[in-house]
Amino acid sequence: MGFVTCKVLVMNCQGARINRKVTVKPAFKVKAVNLGGWLITEEWQEPFLFDGIINKDLLDGSQIQLKSVSTGKYVSAENGGGSILSASKTSASDWESFKLWRIDENTFNFRVSNKQFAGVQSNGSSHAVVATANTPGASETFKIIRKANDTSRVRIQAPNGLFLQAKTENLVSADYAGEGGWGNDNPSVFEMTASASIGGEFQLTNGLGPERAPQVMRVSNILISLPFVGGSLEALDNAFSWAKKYGIQVIVDLHAAPGSQNGNGHSAARDGSLEWGKTDDTIQKSVAVIDFLTSRYANNTQLYAVELINEPMAPGVSLEALKRYYKLGYDAVRKHSKSAYVIMSNRLGPARPRELFPLASGLHKTVIDVHYYNLFEDKFNNMTAQQNIDYIYNKGSSDVSYVTTDDGPLTFVGEWVTEWKVKGATKTDYQRFAKAQLEVYGRASFGWAYWSFKNSNNHWNLPWMIQNGYIKLTK
Repeated sequence: MGFVTCKVLVMNCQGARINRKVTVKPAFKVKAVNLGGWLITEEWQEPFLFDGIINKDLLDGSQIQLKSVSTGKYVSAENGGGSILSASKTSASDWESFKLWRIDENTFNFRVSNKQFAGVQSNGSSHAVVATANTPGASETFKIIRKANDTSRVRIQAPNGLFLQAKTENLVSADYAGEGGWGNDNPSVFEMTASASIGGEFQLTNGLGPERAPQVMRVSNILISLPFVGGSLEALDNAFSWAKKYGIQVIVDLHAAPGSQNGNGHSAARDGSLEWGKTDDTIQKSVAVIDFLTSRYANNTQLYAVELINEPMAPGVSLEALKRYYKLGYDAVRKHSKSAYVIMSNRLGPARPRELFPLASGLHKTVIDVHYYNLFEDKFNNMTAQQNIDYIYNKGSSDVSYVTTDDGPLTFVGEWVTEWKVKGATKTDYQRFAKAQLEVYGRASFGWAYWSFKNSNNHWNLPWMIQNGYIKLTK
């Protein structure tokens, strides 16, 4: 489906007791592992999946910059969009960067910083390149032709069959008809710099194409919501079967919502844009997914909880839109299940840790999901091993205590990992770091979930960490 992942829980399957408050206190705390790298695609976790993709540096979301070899200047969308393309800038920044939407290995749409698309505007013999279209069509589709022995040197063929050129700095036009070679005197030649893509499921499946993607993803060849391929539902069914066999339970989590709720690869973003919650359509589609999944597994005794969405990003996702979705999603779960917990993920970024309390505290069996990593902020860059450990016991402990209240919703540290930015750390350092996190995050009233079960990076791989003595779990 391209929109679903699940978390299989490592825990005892016991019942829950209901107290007099709305909050339902579980009789045990969850010890879970996220199945990232299984129903979620992220290139950094399993980079081999992307092997063999032609023009792998030009996947969806890759940003390219084009420097005219004849003018020596960068191509720019004037004003960031809504006007012409010129070749007059001496340095490259936002207006000089184009996000790719990949059609095939050689064919692309170019999206500018204002989220419009570059295209050809023809008027008689004039063929100016402008960035005015909100949706790409035939006029916004270009081929990138790379020089055989120097792939950074390119020519770009427009829909009219002619090539883009910078005859002057003031205008890029689509009217070069000749070959002219690859020298610096050819105004249709550009030096292209391409950045890495965001490496999610959209990039993988669209990069592989409709024939290869089902083979690599090991699923059926049914295409659902292009470019995603079918098979996630079958894998999720397997998770429930395995959970029953081994006496564990499952949290189903909407990890990649329509339009992307945070712009990252794990949310199946196409080009890094955050579109979820901007329109009612994305919210309603997400509610429909929650309704479908809950109805499918509501009578399965292994269903423990449904998480309505993973890591919405503030301020791109407004609190008002998120709360509206959470109430609709909660109602969709309760339509089919009275027993499943409903998990609401806190927003990432500049958001208040308790901002969902007024909503969640008034609802039955609700949980707030918080994610803690000693990784993604500059403050961790130069910390020593001991400073990281002290941070967990001090700031981490304070953070968990702040959101874990007697009269509020339950709390769940839904993602954490025994990895940091410390260079040359010893095994003992890692063991102490893991012990600190287990102790502190174990205070969350609902429990915790490690990221992840399968990962090419050992410290992110929970089975490897346990088997090799880095993490010791207690009952």
